[in-house]
Amino acid sequence: MNENEFAELAAGAALHALSAEDERRFRDALAAHPEWQTIVEADAAAAGLLAETAATVDPPASIRSALLAQIATTPQGSAPYADEPRAAAPAPEPASAAAPAAAPAAESRAAEETAAEVPTRKPHRWGRAVFALAACLAVLVGVGVGAVALNQQLNRPASVVALQEIEAAGDAEQATVELDDGGTATAHWSGSVGKAVLVADGLPSPGEGETYELWFVRGDAPVSAGVFDVDGGDATALLDGDMQAGDAIAVTVEQAGGSPTGQPTSDPVIVIPTA
Repeated sequence: MNENEFAELAAGAALHALSAEDERRFRDALAAHPEWQTIVEADAAAAGLLAETAATVDPPASIRSALLAQIATTPQGSAPYADEPRAAAPAPEPASAAAPAAAPAAESRAAEETAAEVPTRKPHRWGRAVFALAACLAVLVGVGVGAVALNQQLNRPASVVALQEIEAAGDAEQATVELDDGGTATAHWSGSVGKAVLVADGLPSPGEGETYELWFVRGDAPVSAGVFDVDGGDATALLDGDMQAGDAIAVTVEQAGGSPTGQPTSDPVIVIPTA
């Protein structure tokens, strides 16, 4: 057995996926080549990382099925020999009446030759690529860490997605103002994207039963653009509706759920001109 073949067995051993025969071959090879112990330790360490304590999270069904499909189509060593055509055994010649004692010997030799022509099925091997795929699947299904990261990526807030779209646009613009409490508020917008996002830092949380409400101010006419929350003084809010050239972006403090009249009920705490 060469080192590459041993590495394949070591990958399967780390995942406790070897057959009894492969397990014996793995142990015999390791006893004969103690210098290969480093391969075993590296694979065991990788498998151990998968078993670290973490909150179990069910991954999306589509992720699991995609990984299983990839494993199913990944080459995993030599193909079984059972499907290959077997060489036909030569037909035994009829024994002559003159040499009856030779018949048993001839039949024995024919049986041995036929057996020699039937290839032995090679044991299934865990390829290194399959080990990597199985490790990914174990993270997603067993530990859940990969599923958490993936879900966070796929389920990003609309405001964050919109901000990235604006920043990537060729006509992206922004304007920043200082807040009374020392924080800042920046408006990001793009005419081609058709969206505007407010990013605030150091914005105090509104009082109990109150919320911040966004407005497009067109001349003297404010148009509600939705409400938003503050988390530790930070906020990233996507304005509802279409921004028009020359609109100012304002923020007022309103009762929970927004202004009941559709008009501001307090003086703005943020005003950002965009023209």
